[in-house]
Amino acid sequence: MIKPLVIIGSGFAAYQLVKAIRRQDKALPIHVFTSDEGHDYNKPDLSHACSKKQTASDLIRMRSSDFSAEYQVELHTHCFVEVIDTVQKCIVANGLQYDYDKLVLATGARAFIPPMRGDGVDSVLTLNSLSEYTDAQNVLQQAKHIAVIGGGLIGTELAMDFASSGKTVSVIDPCQILMANQLPEYIALKLERVMASQRTTFFLSDKVEKLSKTLHGPMEVELSSGKRIEVDAVVSAAGLKPNIQLAASAGIKVGKGIVVNDQLATSAPDVFAIGDCAEINGKVLAYLQPALLGANALAKTILGQPTPLVLPVMMVKVKTPDFPIQLAGQTVLPDINEELNWQIDVNKLGSTVRARNEQGQLTGYVVTQQHLPNGFPLLKELNS
Repeated sequence: MIKPLVIIGSGFAAYQLVKAIRRQDKALPIHVFTSDEGHDYNKPDLSHACSKKQTASDLIRMRSSDFSAEYQVELHTHCFVEVIDTVQKCIVANGLQYDYDKLVLATGARAFIPPMRGDGVDSVLTLNSLSEYTDAQNVLQQAKHIAVIGGGLIGTELAMDFASSGKTVSVIDPCQILMANQLPEYIALKLERVMASQRTTFFLSDKVEKLSKTLHGPMEVELSSGKRIEVDAVVSAAGLKPNIQLAASAGIKVGKGIVVNDQLATSAPDVFAIGDCAEINGKVLAYLQPALLGANALAKTILGQPTPLVLPVMMVKVKTPDFPIQLAGQTVLPDINEELNWQIDVNKLGSTVRARNEQGQLTGYVVTQQHLPNGFPLLKELNS
């Protein structure tokens, strides 16, 4: 009996891998283990579900039973993997043992909730999966005022979406500007002005100290600055933490994520990792394009053609429709000792910001609004 390929996880990376394998091999037995229902959906759609008045079921592209049938996958839903035995090449899930030929960890990442005090902490919502949105959608629909913890990429997208659906929004972040890890200050301030005109208030250089329930319904958010806000819901979008516990307990090397080489192989034989949980060259790349490219490369490796993952400079499209932004490359200074020279072209149609190093080479760019078409030749220059 041929032992199957076992995949732990049913997110974008896992399902792209299944699709990539099935384009080349219809017969390889594949078992997928997932702790949720295993429906195929597009996670970035969660960032604008509220303004589109979409329910969780509206976001499903293919139900798990249909996915299983179409791609000839044995799908184990609501199944928790408890143990990985890399010597015996098996896993234990819901108390049962399953052998594998090769194992892929696509365990994803979980939303980070910053430490805070108070009896309202258990009410903090996260929106990093379809199941989390399922649990949160009724609260979000009824809420008139939402606090978003985190002013990074996802927090900013969610805040604009909530405001676009008619809600008052408060954004809380310890950084001085929005999307501090992606945007130069000039663009961040323009984005902030647009959002401030749309029912959004910013509490930057600040953080939540305490979250308390109140007798009359809303929750009180107490900030480190001493300010207090009454809100109906609190959403944490303060970053992601790769799910590495299962790998670590199996003795597989972990760092920020599950450490892999350029073929996405872990430190254990015949065990691979892909997607938000994988760390390659010291980085965890929590975007769709690396997951897609990784799935295509890993499919070839699993089918006997070892293929390294080659990552080009990739464009990030920020889903802030009232102030559209695209960016790529190094757009902020990661090291205080480095220098970037900025070239800013701006008119009433938008902005094009180029970052160049001391040698004059383009290292990154940001384009906004009607300047978005400028991004494609700049991306080509970055990858040349």
